[in-house]
Amino acid sequence: RGGQDRRLRHRHRHPGVRVLEGLRMREIIALACTDCKRRNYSTMKNKKNDPERLERRKYCRFCRKHTPHKETK
Repeated sequence: RGGQDRRLRHRHRHPGVRVLEGLRMREIIALACTDCKRRNYSTMKNKKNDPERLERRKYCRFCRKHTPHKETK
């Protein structure tokens, strides 16, 4: 009795099963290297709080150095 009920309860705690209600305002974006133009990273940002394009200094494995990465569509 307890084993099966426990499994069902814990299944909903798994991140892939959980409904992400608070992430409706967030959008998945890609970050591209400004030197080689390859899309190396993906992240999420809140479009309402940050309407401008995101820019971060990240490591590019193709250039083998840290370069500025800008948000792409």
